[in-house]
Amino acid sequence: MRLAVTGATGFVGGAVCRAAAAAGWPVTAFGRRAAADARHVGGAAYRAWDITAAKLADPPDVDAVVHCAAAATDTGVAREVWRTNLLGTHHVLASFPGARIVHVSSASVYDPYRPTVRAKEHEAPVSRYLNAYAAAKAAAEQLVLVIAREAIVLRPHAVHGAGDPTLLPRLLENVRGNRLLVPGTGRVLVSMTAVDSLARACLLAAATETVRSGVFNIADRAPVTIDWAVRGLLASAGVPARPAYVPAGLLSPLARVFPRGRLNRYVISQFAVERTLDLTAAIDRLGFEPVPTVFPPPVPPPFPPS
Repeated sequence: MRLAVTGATGFVGGAVCRAAAAAGWPVTAFGRRAAADARHVGGAAYRAWDITAAKLADPPDVDAVVHCAAAATDTGVAREVWRTNLLGTHHVLASFPGARIVHVSSASVYDPYRPTVRAKEHEAPVSRYLNAYAAAKAAAEQLVLVIAREAIVLRPHAVHGAGDPTLLPRLLENVRGNRLLVPGTGRVLVSMTAVDSLARACLLAAATETVRSGVFNIADRAPVTIDWAVRGLLASAGVPARPAYVPAGLLSPLARVFPRGRLNRYVISQFAVERTLDLTAAIDRLGFEPVPTVFPPPVPPPFPPS
């Protein structure tokens, strides 16, 4: 299976490259950076490509493309988010018209205004979103499904694992002293997705001979409570803080005044109400095998402190 991976210098893209290389697949890795750490991309051949600029003039001959490149931000400039997530996706499709496209989307395409309880794939997209990221991701899904000859869309939620540059750092921004401010009560359920599981799902989607197109939720085996997840993430980072829950109703007026703040409406919607996914389609049709949600212990420093 000859594979191309966009966003290869990122968290998910790097995991996909390493998983494909471990499976013995020839991989061409693409990223915006001029160069990539060979270990991060599993030794794959690397090429710099800004997907927002233009399609590739000389794309490699591949069987499938795993499209991971994205602007994954809930506070970014809307124009740039749309440019990366929609125009960039168009350039990927134009560069590989004959290849299967595995598009890594997001569970943010589900309705942010109500709880997402064991959501099934047909429940998105919706007509309203809280930010450009979710809206652009929903639009990119539709573009892929309409244009690509074979297209599989994956919707993970709360991707976690070693090297996470988004979920954990975003939490740590709200640590004050020994407390972490969290919207809601901590008792609602959330589906999380281990990055290595998502990478395996990408390979399944790229190689399957029985599924030509479709949309699939990807997550860990069972939902966990927000409180359990937050405490696990803090412990895995070695941060001696504990969550302090703030009722969503108290934060909502502040979020309206500061729509791009750390505790904006999108963040509140992700922590204060249930966000769980139904995995039946991925298990039955892709052969996806979800794993339990596990947070590794903190990594010790390479040398003991002097």
